[in-house]
Amino acid sequence: MKVILKIPLKFYEVIFFDLGVFPNFAKIFLLIKKQFKMKKITGLILIAMISVALLNSCESPSPESREIQRAGIVPQDADFEPLPGIDMKEKLNEFATFRLTANLDHLTAKEKDILPYLFKAAQIIENLYWKQAIGHRDEFLNHIQNPDAIAFAKIHYGPWDRLNGNKPFLTEVGPKPDGANFYPKDMTKDEFEALVDEKKTSLYTLIRRDDNGNLHSVWYHEAYKTEIEKVAALLRKAANLAEDAGLKKYLTLRADALLCDDYLASDLAWMDMKNSNIDFVIGPIENYEDALFGYKAAYESFILIKDPQWSERLQKFAAMLPELQSQVPTGEAYKKDIPGSDSDLNAYDVVYYAGDCNAGSKTIAINLPNDPKVHAEKGTRKLQLKNAMRAKFDKILMPISEMLIDPSQQQHVTFDAFFANTMFHEVSHGMGVKNTINGKGTSREALKETYSSIEEGKADIMGLWLVKALREKGEITEGELMDNYVTFFAGIFRSSRFGAASAHGKANMMRFAFFQEQGAFTKNADGYYMVNAEMMEPAINALVDKIQTLQGDGDYEAAKAWIAKDGVVSPDLQADLNRINEGGIPVDIVFDQGLEVLGLK
Repeated sequence: MKVILKIPLKFYEVIFFDLGVFPNFAKIFLLIKKQFKMKKITGLILIAMISVALLNSCESPSPESREIQRAGIVPQDADFEPLPGIDMKEKLNEFATFRLTANLDHLTAKEKDILPYLFKAAQIIENLYWKQAIGHRDEFLNHIQNPDAIAFAKIHYGPWDRLNGNKPFLTEVGPKPDGANFYPKDMTKDEFEALVDEKKTSLYTLIRRDDNGNLHSVWYHEAYKTEIEKVAALLRKAANLAEDAGLKKYLTLRADALLCDDYLASDLAWMDMKNSNIDFVIGPIENYEDALFGYKAAYESFILIKDPQWSERLQKFAAMLPELQSQVPTGEAYKKDIPGSDSDLNAYDVVYYAGDCNAGSKTIAINLPNDPKVHAEKGTRKLQLKNAMRAKFDKILMPISEMLIDPSQQQHVTFDAFFANTMFHEVSHGMGVKNTINGKGTSREALKETYSSIEEGKADIMGLWLVKALREKGEITEGELMDNYVTFFAGIFRSSRFGAASAHGKANMMRFAFFQEQGAFTKNADGYYMVNAEMMEPAINALVDKIQTLQGDGDYEAAKAWIAKDGVVSPDLQADLNRINEGGIPVDIVFDQGLEVLGLK
């Protein structure tokens, strides 16, 4: 008994919380130990508590829990090999490695102490995303012998190449199920539509079958209870160390939100978190992984370090959003959703990606939250990931430009223009129409699985319109408008390589076709492209109007038809993408990341 009482408190924190052993006992034990320092606890009470904890820990999982753990969309008893004709080493070379580091000199000692907890939480989120994407991560990877195939599968979170139309690159698997592992693999759309369950379209439920084969919904926090409780505990530990009041409140409320899948309060708290040197995005957020309906959000996490100097340059644009919304080139009925004026723009160095944001192509800017209620009340926050953005510009966009853009216009491809275009893409997610004008609900609900591609296309083209409008107002003075036009056009080739399975890829293919129809560019006999500046402005305005009308009307059939027609690689575009691939230009980046990379471990 005396030995037990002398064991340091830190030991119990590691065993009970970090490793998840006997969580119910841990909560009681640590609370009493902290309050009474074990002086008044008798051996009998301690033994009784341990007995209860042991009984709780040995409870058999419910049939529903076992069924959720079994669910997966790849074979569990097959050995996977690269498909004939696929050189996995060549596939790996499609990704340029980049070390995620940042200057931590402006962080306080406690801010540095917070980071390990955030890394641990993000690593758990990483595992949850694997469950949502395919189901069984370790079983899948352990059945691959080729080490290059294992590395490539980790980049794509499964056996399907996300940047090549989700084509399989391993044996023993067929086409990727559109619903990933959010739905039963054998479920039909008609079966889902017939399900009477008010939770079925929630962003935060899985659809599973009961013992009788009938569909039902399960909240994420119930399906992943063990993991989510660990994440919440880590966020609370980080909150206890936080010196910034905004960060402390956000981490506390986010822990609560993960345990009940109600994110509004924590989203609003995140919007108010303006001054922290550390930012942490965590939760089920984007719905790209659900290509069946676009209903389900996937887990992801970013750990970010603010760049104070760059952030200061961006602040002035946030207050201008309501005025700019009124000037969008579309009908008045489609401008009624005024964005909040409390939005903010900041620049960060990202030091960790986990889950959805790390799958295939890597995000270089963030616009969140996605909740229209938050947009209306407070707007959104636009986080520019400067180090990742610079990596893509240097390693991918510049080489593409040198290959495809006419030499007379190559000087217009600049990092400042790339940064501005990307930033205002994220700004534009918070603008435009959010709710249909004819009672069909939100645009997201009305457009279903087409929404992501249409919304990404909206953000791209409205972002370019915003740059043009701000230059006309004299708010942007660096460089010239042609820099933004040519850099934007070169970016179409970079993003089209994400493939037709990607919402971003589809959006760029559709825009390439639209610009071609509008005469916004020409291609000469030498294979170089030139931007037609005179035709760019009317093309931009026309495309903004087309997308805003489609979103405001909630015209699902029109969106579906447009994507089917233009959201594919045209022969001309494919020929140029082949040139890029043959030139050995990376498709995207993959990260060397972690605490040790930051020098904190």
